[in-house]
Amino acid sequence: MKRFVSVGECMIEMSGGEDGNYRLGYAGDTLNTAWYARARLPADWAVDYVTALGDDLYSQQMVDFFDANGIGTSHIIKIDGRRPGLYLIHQAHGDRHFTYWRGQSAARSLADDGEVLNGALAGANMAYFSGISLAILGARSRGRLLKAIHLARQAGARVAFDPNERPLLWTSPKVMGSTIAAATTVADVVLPTFGDEAALFGDASPEAVAERYLSWGAEEVVVKNGGEPAYVASRESRGWVAPVAGAKSIDPTGAGDSFNGAYLAARAGGATPLEAAAAAHALAAIVIGHKGALVAHELL
Repeated sequence: MKRFVSVGECMIEMSGGEDGNYRLGYAGDTLNTAWYARARLPADWAVDYVTALGDDLYSQQMVDFFDANGIGTSHIIKIDGRRPGLYLIHQAHGDRHFTYWRGQSAARSLADDGEVLNGALAGANMAYFSGISLAILGARSRGRLLKAIHLARQAGARVAFDPNERPLLWTSPKVMGSTIAAATTVADVVLPTFGDEAALFGDASPEAVAERYLSWGAEEVVVKNGGEPAYVASRESRGWVAPVAGAKSIDPTGAGDSFNGAYLAARAGGATPLEAAAAAHALAAIVIGHKGALVAHELL
């Protein structure tokens, strides 16, 4: 059986907030992508999530939720006395606003043991991680994660990376930028977002973002740009892929992650980069029509 392995942090999500009532769920960029990859990959692919959780009620409920939805949990590390991170989403002034509590997150320790991490990634056909996966770790643990990703790639895994820049998680823009550049050297596919890249690196266009990542060693770059066309670039070709026309947006939470999951699943199935981007836009159009980061698989 082939394996898609995603590494990062899943948190407790409290969404809604109308009249002070919130809906409990689970989400996080790398979990979201694994969720949508599971929805689009065939049955002969296993999807595993690699993270660290605590010994509390909500950590166990999270594991049970993954199991019930076809996401493997055998490589989730349990850390006594720790808890998952938590965030609230509320709508104000026509936009989403996030409030985080993640200082105690067990996921900050997911790369404390390099051998355990190497074992979790062993045999992966595709490995996925993000800038947030790196941002929540200390410097030495970041190094262990990048080494484990590199070893998996050497063993035959195709590696995908979403820079997913979140400045508040980093000590400085310089550290964030240098770490993202280092991560790109162990990745085959990079899935950045234009607005994030322009803010951090000063790129003037999606084309400039793609060329920079290609120059850093990526083989394939897909630059997402919200409701605008995605720019797809590889060493052989370039092209634009428009989103689904007329898609109604109720909640854009998880849209980019769903794009990533669908894109990588389509590529794993033999689609060209342009075909995969079209499939990714189609899934994202469904996701933004529902509330919350994770849309039930039967609705996709």
